[in-house]
Amino acid sequence: MSVYGSSTVRIGGSVEGTRLLWQSATVTSVVEGMEGPALENDRTPHPFEDQLNSARVYDYLLGGKDNRAIDRGMAHQMLSRAPELKTLAWFTRSFLRTAVEMAAEAGIRQFIDLGSGIPNSPNVHEVAREIEPTARVVYVDYDPVVVAHCDALLAKSPGVAALLGDVRRPHDILDQLNDRALIDLDEPVAVMFISVLHYVMDDEHPAEITAAFRDRLAPGSYVAIAHGSSDSDPEILQVLTGTNNTSAQVAFRSTAQTETFLAGFEVFEPGVVPVQQWLRPGLPDTRMVMLGAIGRKP
Repeated sequence: MSVYGSSTVRIGGSVEGTRLLWQSATVTSVVEGMEGPALENDRTPHPFEDQLNSARVYDYLLGGKDNRAIDRGMAHQMLSRAPELKTLAWFTRSFLRTAVEMAAEAGIRQFIDLGSGIPNSPNVHEVAREIEPTARVVYVDYDPVVVAHCDALLAKSPGVAALLGDVRRPHDILDQLNDRALIDLDEPVAVMFISVLHYVMDDEHPAEITAAFRDRLAPGSYVAIAHGSSDSDPEILQVLTGTNNTSAQVAFRSTAQTETFLAGFEVFEPGVVPVQQWLRPGLPDTRMVMLGAIGRKP
């Protein structure tokens, strides 16, 4: 894995009652040509082939039923080495809820859930609408089966939409959101990158993806990131090599690398830390580490 360079400055201060931890001093420019043809090995899911699928593995870990034997097999391999992975999946889901609640309580009424995966209640629109019943939510995924699941769930939910889009093509997603009037990019938006960027390889420019969204977002917008940590137990990382060359292939990264995805955002306390530290004191550590962070565009 390559290490993206970044310089950060820690600052005090308060935004909507939540203390900022630091603001990145480095703003990454978007790489030209990102929207070109997909890489030869693009790992895009093929719905009618029996291939490992990250959305279905995660669905299984959350107790869902929309998964196949190959997905359950990978999940069982992981659980045999680290039985607490189901707990971590729920920690990550709870972190998503925390991020949505923070944004909604700060007055944000628009939400984008990137790499949304198979719906699992409470979903983003359910959480946001507990605080603001008029919240608009768009679920984005590059798996057509996932989008079909979302469409079925959202059929009777005005102001909520599902969009087929590849996070590795951020400008295409942003253009669709704007052209179809799904999101008003002139108003603050909360963008959720929950367990999606570690499926983007280094040569697919993950830092430029978050930069593309940052550059189009209005001031006051929020971003939340949950990303697998390279500080996870080596045994777990070894199991994950079984996902290589599938849509579930991962590139876990260090805390410093994950921080670079937040360039140009003010990051709230407790910073880039294991997701359970965003929830409540006393939650157990896990051998697979999922980093979480929430930031605001100044």
